[in-house]
Amino acid sequence: MAARSKKAAKRRASKKTAAKRTSPKKGAAEGDLLRGRFAGGIHPALDRINRSYDTDCRMWPQDIAGSIAHATMLGAQGIVSKAAARRMVKGLQKVAAEFASRTFKPKPSDEDIHMAVERRLTELIGPDGARLHTARSRNDQVATDVRLYLASASESIEMYVQQTQRALLALAERDGEYVLPFYTHLQRAQPVVLGHVLLAYIEMLERDIVTARYELDDCPLGSCAGAGTSLPIDRRLTAKLLGFKRPSPNSLEAVSSRSDIARVLSGFAAIGVTLSRLGADLVLWSSREFGFARLGDSVSTGSSIMPQKRNPDGAELLRAKATRVTSALGRLFEVQRGLPMGYFKDLQEDKTALFEAEDAVEEMLEVACAMLGDIAFDEQRMRAAVEDPSGYLLATEAADFLVRAGVPFREAHEAVGGLVRAAEKAGVGLEGLPLETFRTAHKKFDANVMKVLTADGAVKARKVFGGPSPANVRRQVVRWRKKLG
Repeated sequence: MAARSKKAAKRRASKKTAAKRTSPKKGAAEGDLLRGRFAGGIHPALDRINRSYDTDCRMWPQDIAGSIAHATMLGAQGIVSKAAARRMVKGLQKVAAEFASRTFKPKPSDEDIHMAVERRLTELIGPDGARLHTARSRNDQVATDVRLYLASASESIEMYVQQTQRALLALAERDGEYVLPFYTHLQRAQPVVLGHVLLAYIEMLERDIVTARYELDDCPLGSCAGAGTSLPIDRRLTAKLLGFKRPSPNSLEAVSSRSDIARVLSGFAAIGVTLSRLGADLVLWSSREFGFARLGDSVSTGSSIMPQKRNPDGAELLRAKATRVTSALGRLFEVQRGLPMGYFKDLQEDKTALFEAEDAVEEMLEVACAMLGDIAFDEQRMRAAVEDPSGYLLATEAADFLVRAGVPFREAHEAVGGLVRAAEKAGVGLEGLPLETFRTAHKKFDANVMKVLTADGAVKARKVFGGPSPANVRRQVVRWRKKLG
């Protein structure tokens, strides 16, 4: 975990480096490496919409890593001399050092991170820098960069998810046996314990992160523009150098598909939705109407006009920020939806969706951890909501009593429904009705029914695997403590 934390910190630093970097000037770019086919400069309007450096510069570590592997392979295969390959690798390492130290200076000709790196390499080592793009296209280059980036981003988000899971687990250990209602249709349903609710979110986040995990399987490098190359490259070598399991088997698929981003974004979107639901619970629980929880001062906000207000803005923004993640996934699908096979500039928008979703999920996980680390639960208020006689949360216990006596469930359901009507009319809870009324509702009721009509008895009785009994919750807490460390 320490290595993971260092890696995530380094990645965040590279994001900040990218954000602070000076943007290239707009308009016709001098020395543009791609204008040989055309007379004159590019129109400023096309230049503005076409360039992506400000977005994809955050992938500089992946782009340089891919270029180093490619240069190494070119030298090993004799496509360039070994001396030229060594110069390229050393030059690329210098470019990486400039990015890491925030001294890299982009130029107007740097349309994207790929062109920026190649341009700077050529400045540093001369003509050998122009050999770097041999047997490579920006199409396979960007596809490789993105997949390398996905591996780093998914690992970092998983670290944040686990921090949130640990925060939930700490609360389950501390206050897990508090009794409260769970809700269906936002109506009080049955008693559970708080630990069971908190553990539910841990389980949901675990499923989400499984979806978001990404492994380096197929390496696109060497697919070139989509038809491969006639030069004798070694795709297995570059795949191995970059940590992929194998080269991608189809060059067109490798540059045309963005299914890898979609899979990770699906996981990010699932995390966002889970956090949104957690936020919705925190908003309700911290309201005066519920009063189940109180967020600390550091994670509460005030009103610009009402001095008394204590607002759960962080929880509310968990709900709102989730839309950024789900919409990013939707945009990615829409960008690809009408594309024929091959590479199209439309795909440039893939990284905007990926980075926006990643940033939003990271923010959400950080604020969720902060709120979970500064929250107090009101045990008495929660219990009062369960024991409120007008809620009839123990009706299912009465029905189960009849089932254990051999009564068909539908018959038991109808009998207890009649008891609820009688209790409503009398203005009491089920446990406030006389035994004669129970006997009138069904002959199988006896005095023992009163023993099951308690909140504590109800939760303790739910010992079925996965149920909310305190004993089950304690076992699950131990399991998750071992798993999360």
